[in-house]
Parts: sequence; structure tokens; C-alpha cells
Amino acid sequence: MFAVFNKLSWFFKEHWGRYTLAIIALLIVNFIDLVPPKLVGITIDAIQYNQLTTARLMELILIFIALIIISYAVMFLWDYKLFGGALLLEKQMRSKLMRHFLKMSPKFYSKNRTGDLMARSTNDLKAIMMTAGFGILTLVDSTVLMTMIVLMMGFTISWQLTIAALLPMPIMAFIVQKYGNIIHQRFMAAQSAFSNLNNYTLESVRGVRVTRAFVQEKQDLGRFNDMTETVFQKNKSVAKMEAFFEPTINVLVGISYTIGLGYGAFMVFENKISLGDLVTFNVYLGMLIWPMFAIGELINVMQRGNASIDRVDQVLAQQPDVQDPAKPASAKIPEVIDFQYVTFSYPGTSEKQLNDINLTIKRGETIGIVGKTGSGKTTFFKQLLREYLPPEGKLTINQIPIAQFSLDTTRSWIGYVPQEHVLFSKTVKQNLLFGCGEKSIDDIHDVLESASLRADIEALPEGLDTLVGESGVTLSGGQKQRVSLARALLMNPEMLILDDSLSAVDGKTEANIINHLRKERHGKTTFIAAHRLSAVKHADQIIVLEAGKITEHGTHEELMQQNGWYQQQYMIQQMENEVK
Repeated sequence: MFAVFNKLSWFFKEHWGRYTLAIIALLIVNFIDLVPPKLVGITIDAIQYNQLTTARLMELILIFIALIIISYAVMFLWDYKLFGGALLLEKQMRSKLMRHFLKMSPKFYSKNRTGDLMARSTNDLKAIMMTAGFGILTLVDSTVLMTMIVLMMGFTISWQLTIAALLPMPIMAFIVQKYGNIIHQRFMAAQSAFSNLNNYTLESVRGVRVTRAFVQEKQDLGRFNDMTETVFQKNKSVAKMEAFFEPTINVLVGISYTIGLGYGAFMVFENKISLGDLVTFNVYLGMLIWPMFAIGELINVMQRGNASIDRVDQVLAQQPDVQDPAKPASAKIPEVIDFQYVTFSYPGTSEKQLNDINLTIKRGETIGIVGKTGSGKTTFFKQLLREYLPPEGKLTINQIPIAQFSLDTTRSWIGYVPQEHVLFSKTVKQNLLFGCGEKSIDDIHDVLESASLRADIEALPEGLDTLVGESGVTLSGGQKQRVSLARALLMNPEMLILDDSLSAVDGKTEANIINHLRKERHGKTTFIAAHRLSAVKHADQIIVLEAGKITEHGTHEELMQQNGWYQQQYMIQQMENEVK
């Protein structure tokens, strides 16, 4: 049960001062809380024996007031330090998870669903936070406070009465342990069901247009209701077991009260203890209710926290496939990129997505990459982006294997415009500046001209300050593509990769963008993958990929002489344009 504290030991060592102060303050408060019942007993005995004077009463009242003030101040201290530390743990764990997510490769995201990762970043972190806050509180109160109360009862009143009243304790310990094991299993199942619901909700929201288009609203809602019911039932089973704690403890405490009151009254009649001692004893028994209840809460919180930290650790234990070398190589500018017999297969597949790719690219060249859908164009770019382990063969930059550079170095050279355009729920300007920081308004306007986007932006209600909505929902497909292109151009990267990034714009707009790129990318390397061959006609080198192999290679003029796939496709597209 307490393994969760061992798993969080790194945090407690880092913030040992905070937790030491919190626990000491909590112990002081617990000790102070033991004094008033004793004062009540003294007062009752003084009244019984006609020994209570005005001076003595005022003295007792002043002691009460002093204890209240001191208790308030020290209670604020432990509360602030303890629960502040719990919030700090949640913050650090969430930041740790986010850093982990950002460095993970595509293989990680293919194995872990987004909804599940979100559940671990929210619900599970809340359970861990409870362990570091409320868990520490219940641990101290269920052990130290209970021990202090029992010692006060035994040493200041009667050990016989104390032992008799605490006879139900072993029974309670056994029952609570059984409850804890069941709660752990059920909580794990509940968290897993919540992850599934979270993931389904995300998919439903993202695919709402498709759902409406296929008139599947009722079916989607039905599946959602089924999953919600599953989550409800799983959490209900956890709550059902938790509900057993308090009644069980109350029954056992009630038995202790009965023993204490009955046997205590007998001892008063036998003059073994005073009436004031009996009152004090019963007050202490009342104070034992919380420590006894805290045992149940402790088991509950520990089991939840242990289950949640295991789920979070499962994610953190997964290491990225691609990591920085121990001693990274350095290069300011990628002068020459060389593919030598590069062969690549995605993890878990035997089929080769790239096969014996040989290509040399000099700085300042424009490389056109064309081919049928699924021919390997995007996979080719992923080798430069280093999303997977190094391929077979040699891929070098300035004659240095690409794996010897740090990830930050290679990726800082690249401006990437993928097929699926990702825009954030921010303004157009914030999306444009995402990868480069602050830029002057003139620089932004120049890039908007290059991307043939300026007129579109000026037509928006608030221009550059227009919110694009979730995933750019307020923009058309062509506008999204051009915003993504402009974002990459603002970085002014050494290598610009356009992965079929002009498919949603018309031919005239595409021609304008290509002309701007030819002028403004002079001296820097540009890769263009496209289905419309007019987008790569000007390229210094054009390669045709088919099933991961280069089947044709040359300039536009050279490929037109080869009477191959490129020449046939170009003629077909030219005839289509004439028909239009």
C-alpha cells in the first residue's frame, strides 16, 4: 500500500524542507488538540469537589484562548505547506508528462490513444496529488495522532480502560485491508473505462462532420451513452466499496464507546478513576473517530494514488526511438545532403517503404518529388525530419551521418509544411509566428504575399487578429494550407519541405506561390512533393517514386525525353487544363 510513497520519493527528497515543516506543524497541532479534553476533566473534578475558584476558572479560560490562537496559526502553516506541496507535485508531473509527449516519436502515438494520454494527464495526476496532500495528512493522523491519543488515555487515565475500549481495533484493521485491495482493482478498471470514454469523445468531436454526413448521430449517441454507463457503473462499484468504510468504522467506534462508557462508569463507582477522567476519556474516544476513519481514507487514497502513478509511469517508461547522440556533431549550414542506398521500413512491417534511394542534394537546389499515392514521398521526408530510427544505408549531411547531429540541430534547419495542416485555436498572427517568435508587420505582409494569402487575410473580420477556431475551422482548406506555408516561410529555414502542400489551391494561385518561392528561396534548399507536376517543373532535380524506389530522375526537360510515367502524367495534366 505504501509503495506509492517510495515511487514519489524523488519529490519528497526534493522538497524535504516543505514536508518536514508541514509534518512538524501537524504534530504540534495534534498535541495541542489533546490538551483541551484534559482541561475539561480537571474543571469537572474541581466543580465536583467544590475546588473551582474564579481565579482558577479565568486561568483555564485564558489557557483555552491561547491554545485556540496557537492552533489556528500552526494549522494554517501545515495546511499551506502540505497542500501547496501537493499542487506543486501535480504541476511538476504534468510538466514532466508534457515534456515526455513532445520528445516522443510517432511510434509512441500509434500505440497510445490521445484520450488515454489525456486521462493520465488529468484524472490520474489528481489522484497522485491527493496522495501527496490528503494522503500525508491521513497517514500522520491515523498513526501519530492515534498513538498520541491512546498514550494520553493510558498514562493519564487508565490502561485497563484504554485496552478494553480499543479491542475492536484489530478487527477494523483486517476489514480495512480487505476493502483497500478491492478498491485498488476497481479503481484501475474505472480509470481504464474513463480513458476509453475520453478517447471516444475526442474522436466524436473531431469527426462530427462525418457523423452528420452519414446521418449517424443516433448511433454515435447510443455508443456514447453505452460507454458513459460503463464508466458510471465502474465508478459506482468503487464508490460502493468506499461507502463501506465509514459505516464499518462508525460501528466499531460505537462498540468502543459502549465499552468505554460501561466499563468507565464501573471504574468511577469503584473509585479507580474520577468523573472528570471518564468525561475526558470519552472525549478522547470521540477524537479517535477521525484517526480511525483516516485509516480508511488512507487506504483509499493510497490505493488510488498507487494505481494512478503506475499508469503514469507506464507512459513515462516508454522511451523515444530517436534520441540525441552522446557527443553531437556540429554544422552551421547543411551544404550537401546525400542519400546512399537508403532503405526504410516502418516499425512492425516487413515491407520496404523506401528501397535503395540514391540522391545528392546541394544547398540552394529545389528538389521535386512526385509519384502515385503511397509511393513513399512523405516517408522520404520523414528521414530528414528524423521521426524514426536511422534507415539502412547512409543518410549524411555535409558527409556526417544525420544520426550524429542533435535533433534540435537538424530540425532547426527545416521548415515543414505537412499534408495535414495543424492550426491552433489562436489568431492568424499567432499561428504565423508559432515557429519564429516576433516579426515585424512588414515581414508578415511580405510572407503573406509570397503565400498568396494577403487578400484573404484582409478580407477576414479582424484581419491578422481573427481567431481561426479549433484546428482552423473558420478557414477554407486552401487558406489553411497557405497559412501553414506562410508559417514555415517566416522561419526562413535552410530547408523548406512542402509535402503536397498546394493541393487545395487552384492552378493560378499555385503558380504565384511557386514564382515567389523561386525568387525568395534563392540559395536555400527546397523540397516540393506534389501531384500537380506544374509545381515541380522548375526544380533542379525531379525524382519519380514508385513503391519506394526512384524510377526516374532528372530535370523537367530530361524527364520529358524519357517517355516514362512523368512525361505521360504531365501530358495528361496539360490536356486536363486545356479542357478546363
